[in-house]
Amino acid sequence: MTDYFLDVEYNNITYREQEANLKEFECCTFNNCDFSQCNFIGVVFIDCTFNDCLFSGAKINHVALRTVFFNRCKISAVNFAMCDKLIFEIHFKECILDFSKFYTLKIKGTTFVDCSIIAVDFMSTDLTEVIFDNCDLYRSEFGKANANKANFKTSYNYTIDPTKTKIKKAVFSLDGIKGLLFKHDIIVF
Repeated sequence: MTDYFLDVEYNNITYREQEANLKEFECCTFNNCDFSQCNFIGVVFIDCTFNDCLFSGAKINHVALRTVFFNRCKISAVNFAMCDKLIFEIHFKECILDFSKFYTLKIKGTTFVDCSIIAVDFMSTDLTEVIFDNCDLYRSEFGKANANKANFKTSYNYTIDPTKTKIKKAVFSLDGIKGLLFKHDIIVF
């Protein structure tokens, strides 16, 4: 049996490993909450917002994220790949996502604004129309991803191999072009 919570605001809570399990949250807001010790099972978040929350190292397998917004959250080393894929929609603003994994997910239309996305695994991910707005993508991996129509215009430090990643109609800045040419060992000024 799943507990259901609608339109509740949670402030300054540190969740223990199993504390959030088998719960459904809809239209809820979480402020300054710590989920880093959680091993989520059977948790659903619908139209929820997380502000200044900590998820680093949390195990979010078996979590449904349906129109969820993360603002100023630390989400390092989190594997999103095992999340429920039904109506999966997430957005990030001013978040730290370093060393996280989105492997094989369909995150079409996701927005990443002012985020640190260092060494993140986007391999085989559907990044169609994703917006990377002013994000640091240093050492993130895009092999076999579909980044068609993705917008990298204001982001930086990315290296994307156009022979291994679909980038048709993707947007890049002139400064960022060197991130597409890295494998050719040429110098661009």
